[in-house]
Amino acid sequence: MNIQPFKHTNRIIIDPGEFYVSNKQEVISTLLGSCVAACLYDPVNQVIGMNHFLLAYRKHMQNIPNIESEEGRYGINAMELLINEMMAKGAIRMNLKAKCFGGGDVLRLREDLDGRKSVGGVNIDFIREFLQNENIPMVSSALGGDFGRNVHFVGSDYSVFVKKIGESQKSNLETEERTYWKKSIDEHEREKARAATVTSQDEFW
Repeated sequence: MNIQPFKHTNRIIIDPGEFYVSNKQEVISTLLGSCVAACLYDPVNQVIGMNHFLLAYRKHMQNIPNIESEEGRYGINAMELLINEMMAKGAIRMNLKAKCFGGGDVLRLREDLDGRKSVGGVNIDFIREFLQNENIPMVSSALGGDFGRNVHFVGSDYSVFVKKIGESQKSNLETEERTYWKKSIDEHEREKARAATVTSQDEFW
């Protein structure tokens, strides 16, 4: 996370796996490829928040909703962290509205080439399912495509400015997201192994 002065306020730049919440008229920015950013706001209590997530999956199950899948649990955790922090700053859950961005087909993986949905596609499905289940309206979005986006969420009026990135940025973005995706997979596998160990010990004892 990087905080920079911007006009009369601050601009907070978040990276993959991060989120930021504010009850000030700040600007939250991020660079998206296959990742998705959910920009949430409570216009009554004037609280905003943005996250930047990429679901860790290798072979997504086509026959169940994303939100009920194993990787979906980690997406739910990312969303709940954001929502809980917004509520801690005065937001009310029933007031929340969403604007969502990203999910571009930028992170091209071998797993995507045999007819499965891309990483970006799985992220898009997840955020739509989550918001629908939680009755949080998605009032606008720019999701999908084959390009990355710079996203700037403005706290003064809840507007979002989106700019398509050029080819020179796209290569660097793919490298960054691939590193983040592999790290997420590794953490996911370690957590599964720890859970299996605890279960085994519980059964033994």
